[in-house]
Amino acid sequence: MFELTGLVCWRCGSSLAELTLPLRRLEECRSCTAELHVCKLCEYYDTSVAKSCREPVADEVRDKEKANFCDYYRPRPGAYSPQSREQTEAQPRLSDLFGDDAGGDSDGDPMKKLDELFKKSDD
Repeated sequence: MFELTGLVCWRCGSSLAELTLPLRRLEECRSCTAELHVCKLCEYYDTSVAKSCREPVADEVRDKEKANFCDYYRPRPGAYSPQSREQTEAQPRLSDLFGDDAGGDSDGDPMKKLDELFKKSDD
């Protein structure tokens, strides 16, 4: 039915050879705890087509990284792709620009920082 050869986690790339197929809907990677019955690990997942799925009759799944109930799901080997070189090189520059916590401001009021940034000089 399904082939285990080369099956790896879509998020971390760890081998999934110890798991039995078909994967349960809530099966998780033992290394990174990523859910595995997800679009990103499916052989029909393709970002170049509508709804990112090559299966024409499958219902749309909005979150491609969360477990779903798709009956057409078939895990595919080679679903893992490491970060691109551009992403790896850009991260330190983003951290320099926005600080180590680029997702939020941990030291101060963001409105105060905006006011300081755009304050008018009193000449």
